[in-house]
Amino acid sequence: MITEKLLFTPGPLTTSASVKSAMLHDAGSRDADFLAVVRSVRERLLAIGGAAPGGDYECVLMQGSGTFAIEAVISSAIPRDGRLLVAVNGAYGRRIAQMARVHGIAVETLEVPENRKITAAAVAQRLGAASFTHVAVIHCETTTGIVNPIEEIGVAVARAGAAFIVDAMSSFGAMPISLASVHADFLISSANKCIEGVPGFGFILARREALLAAKGRARTLSLDLYAQWAGLEADGQFRFTPPTHVLLAFHQALDELEAEGGVGGRAARYRRNYEELSRGMTAMGFEHYLDPEDRGYIITTYRYPAGDFHFEEFYTRLSERGFIIYPGKLSEEPCFRVGTIGRLQVKDIEALLEAIGEVMASLAPSAPSFL
Repeated sequence: MITEKLLFTPGPLTTSASVKSAMLHDAGSRDADFLAVVRSVRERLLAIGGAAPGGDYECVLMQGSGTFAIEAVISSAIPRDGRLLVAVNGAYGRRIAQMARVHGIAVETLEVPENRKITAAAVAQRLGAASFTHVAVIHCETTTGIVNPIEEIGVAVARAGAAFIVDAMSSFGAMPISLASVHADFLISSANKCIEGVPGFGFILARREALLAAKGRARTLSLDLYAQWAGLEADGQFRFTPPTHVLLAFHQALDELEAEGGVGGRAARYRRNYEELSRGMTAMGFEHYLDPEDRGYIITTYRYPAGDFHFEEFYTRLSERGFIIYPGKLSEEPCFRVGTIGRLQVKDIEALLEAIGEVMASLAPSAPSFL
């Protein structure tokens, strides 16, 4: 039996009761009411990205996790003679490069330390030294929570004449993004992130011209991005069985995003959560991994405290109290992460901080900073 716990993670997230309740209805994948939900979801996602139906961008829904949606873009958008540059400052950038290698795509990486932002100048310099057809970058790199400047990078990519792929998995819906301002050709996110739905599909906001160019390029059947879009456009249906319950939940989650004041309202709540977390963790002696100017408000990385600290025991004792945090994913330094997104309020952050203080006191009763 799984007990209800608060998720301080980057996804899946704590969701509202009403989002969960939306999944209590069965829907036929070809039924007109369900197809109306799919159409509404696609249109509203474009609007969140600052695009309009019938404009320069299209929305493609893809079954599976966000990683499936990213691989759909990588394996569909890049031609056989294309070359991909991946700007990397964390595990998820490295994953994109790995995808490209699996599909036999020529790929190079521009790597910077995990606690440093990728700069437009560094991307421009690399693009000036070699020719690439596509460039990929992570907006909010969930490895650390660092936020890369995608608008500035997008300008550099556009000037070089390359297509720009943005992984906005952990930022879309909570950080204002204008597809046109970013010069994004493909922007990817997932249902179970800042829009606060449940896992089951990802989505791609694609410039129509770039999407049309992907016809015939796909290296897989099920992840064929152009074919998925063409099917949705033809009759509103998925090519293969859609995650019906997940889409109903996501439709409800979009209603709740709008009721909260859209991206701006959600960002304000997440920022308050982050600020309370940062204040409390600092007061207890935990050290941030990133400098203040590099942190976002999605997920925050903390170094292990000095001494005999065992994350597994720390995690387990928090879980027993009803709080789930996230292990670290850094390549060189032991850290753990705490998410401040999902259906969480400041009172939930306060409760987590109290539990962390209790756990640390029980693990190290002689350490007054945790009392």
